[in-house]
Amino acid sequence: MNHNPAHNPYTHTNPNSYPYASTPHGTHPGHTPPPTPAKTSLRTTLLLTSTLLMGLMAGLFFAFDVSVMPGLSDGDNRTYITAMQNINAEIDGNGLFGMAFVFALLLPIASAIIEFRKSNRKVAVWTAAAALAYFVVLLITFSVNIPLNNELAQLGNPAKVTDFSVVESFKTTWVATNIMRTLLCITALTALSRSLMLYGRATPHRA
Repeated sequence: MNHNPAHNPYTHTNPNSYPYASTPHGTHPGHTPPPTPAKTSLRTTLLLTSTLLMGLMAGLFFAFDVSVMPGLSDGDNRTYITAMQNINAEIDGNGLFGMAFVFALLLPIASAIIEFRKSNRKVAVWTAAAALAYFVVLLITFSVNIPLNNELAQLGNPAKVTDFSVVESFKTTWVATNIMRTLLCITALTALSRSLMLYGRATPHRA
């Protein structure tokens, strides 16, 4: 038997003679490593938080649809004005609501951009669709609901109000647009849920 190290294929000392010597274990030249846990965690957090915030906004609008507005309509106009003035003041002064209201748009946009840059086009499209639906919610809010809220606030003391036309606008226009906001938020929530499902399928799981 030949014991000459020069002819032994298992005793090479030059690391460059092995095809995988300069690459990590289990990889090969040209192999694209999986995303790091930190990057994957950030993307996951963005999608999950976007979905959570959208669910909160949909729930808020839905609560007005099925309980707050119908309940107020059963009372007298002065009670209606008093209750809505107080509700609007509480919402406007609530920082937590303000953050949810704004970040429900910003986070899906950020997530869509990141997923598009990561070539997860399907996830990006569904996330962008959610952001677009919620953007319409904001347009409706700032063009219809907030101006009506301001009109109601300008009435001042409900006990001194004699013109209740704003209340009628609330019972028709405000209620109708709030239903639209609910449906749009549900649409956005559905799109984000689809994004999460596609993202889960596309993201490699690390042991």
